Amino acid sequence: MEELFYPLLSIFDQPKIVVMWIIGAVLIFLAIKKEMEPTLLLPMGFGAILVNLPESGAKEVIDILFKVGIEYGEMFPLILFIGIGAMIDFEPLLSNPKLMFFGAAAQFGIFFTLGAASLLGFAPNDAASVAIIGAADGPTAIFVAQTLNSTYLSAIMVAAYSYMALVPLVQPPIIKLCTTKAERKIRMNYVGKKVSKTTKILFPIVITMIVGVVAPDSVALIGFLMFGNLIRECGVLNSLSETAQNALANLITIFLGVTIAARMTAEEFLKIETLLIMGLGLVAFIFDTFGGIMLAKVMNLFTKKNKINPMIGAAGISAFPMSARVVHKLGLEEDNQNFLLMHSIGVNVSGQIASVIAGGLILAFYR
Repeated sequence: MEELFYPLLSIFDQPKIVVMWIIGAVLIFLAIKKEMEPTLLLPMGFGAILVNLPESGAKEVIDILFKVGIEYGEMFPLILFIGIGAMIDFEPLLSNPKLMFFGAAAQFGIFFTLGAASLLGFAPNDAASVAIIGAADGPTAIFVAQTLNSTYLSAIMVAAYSYMALVPLVQPPIIKLCTTKAERKIRMNYVGKKVSKTTKILFPIVITMIVGVVAPDSVALIGFLMFGNLIRECGVLNSLSETAQNALANLITIFLGVTIAARMTAEEFLKIETLLIMGLGLVAFIFDTFGGIMLAKVMNLFTKKNKINPMIGAAGISAFPMSARVVHKLGLEEDNQNFLLMHSIGVNVSGQIASVIAGGLILAFYR
């Protein structure tokens, strides 16, 4: 009888398992009740429960997925980038190229966190891997941490994807703290210039070549992202584009969520270092948002007409399209006629490119 109930009795000897069940339940709650990236948080939450069941046979299966999809070649993150690239419309950015500056400014949190992690005693490769959480880009975070052989890959993966999903909770208070009510009410008229089909086709090709020269280590990431966008814009692969945007992206996201959970066992996850990494990830997001907003404020000092709403700078993080939606929603809360979506989308997609470049630069220095 004791042997029959041993798995249940062992739970009381290991309270950490119960903690992981609670964490898994919270992720599931956020996915279902709050609709925060359910395709990601739901498999992460359920997977966290699965791998923390006593003598769970599921962990062995999930470990195989982890090794195939992440450990040996980062296949899942790279394939997901094809889907993300197919979703992105670069027209708002191409019609107003200066939005690219906000994407660059919103990577400030990466380098600030790199310094903070180094001061806290993390090894150089681990500090760089933790800092890349600030890219707000799960595939890039996994790719960099895996390439640098970070000791804290599991915590970095969980932090990166958790904060991406929690952007609607994390960013609004930071944005409101960094801006005044008057600034949040600034209206920006969108006058989109017509972008030719040729330009849209050449853009992903040219960007891949430029980034390949500037940051060669990021070619795999930017190449898969831009290949997905080329599928979208070429005009002869519409069915493939739709598959990449929907079926492929959703399927790989589910697999990613489950495989990330493979490293959410109580023994691996409930450590002081993990909590510290989660905290540093939050710091990275805060300073990313701060950097984008501050650039807009500086630009407004030299602009008499057509002021920039500083909130759009916050969309420079790579969490596409969540951050753009957050900015647009905040604009409507202050003024129901203040439509910032196109501006924030343009900044958001520029952040997608900038985060990959930042990841490549990190690899170039620390590989």
